[in-house]
Amino acid sequence: MNPHLIDTIVIGVAAYVPAIVLHELAHGVVAYFFGDQTARRAGRLTLNPIAHVDRMGTIILPGILLVSQLLTLGRVAFMFGWARPVPVDASQFKHPRQDMALVAIAGPVTNFILAFIAALVFVHGGPTDGLWGRFLLPFMVINVALGLFNLIPLPPLDGGRIMVGILPLQAAIWWSKIERLGILMVLLLIFVLPFALSQLGIAFDPVSALMNNVVPRFVGFLLQQAGLPAAQNVTI
Repeated sequence: MNPHLIDTIVIGVAAYVPAIVLHELAHGVVAYFFGDQTARRAGRLTLNPIAHVDRMGTIILPGILLVSQLLTLGRVAFMFGWARPVPVDASQFKHPRQDMALVAIAGPVTNFILAFIAALVFVHGGPTDGLWGRFLLPFMVINVALGLFNLIPLPPLDGGRIMVGILPLQAAIWWSKIERLGILMVLLLIFVLPFALSQLGIAFDPVSALMNNVVPRFVGFLLQQAGLPAAQNVTI
């Protein structure tokens, strides 16, 4: 296998693991702050990545995507996956719907904070042409992509649970009922619908729009806020 490809995979995994672990840990910490000790009792308030591994979302699906893209494209253009959700008992909250929305938003906010910290290190941390520099950009991209993806307003994604917290009660009850089909709907949106529409000559690719347009703009914004001169170009 190409040594550069191995290097890319190792860096990608090294960036991906802390992004999903800290995302899930943030949910548990905020839930604990609001009075729910479920995650703590389940041993999920930990930085140990093994505690957060979901067999399908963390290993099987990313593995299939990795192998298929390497065989067909010779590179990794897109990764999709998730960690094992932190258990949360909203009945332990003083304000169940509102507090659950805050628990949900903690994950994406954590990813955006991590991306901004990486941007600060990238801009002010010295030379970025070595291994450290090659890690920081993927780390920013993965955190921004993970944060934005989880804000899709479909349960069980964080965006869906935020919607349940802010919608009027009857609408929230109805919206929460689609959680059983939520992941299926997300997979249809990402994989099936773009393929079906492409057969009709209709261009619809939300993943490409996210990864090639929204994420680079967001990362560029973070780099500028971190102090990167506007005239300095960074390939994302």
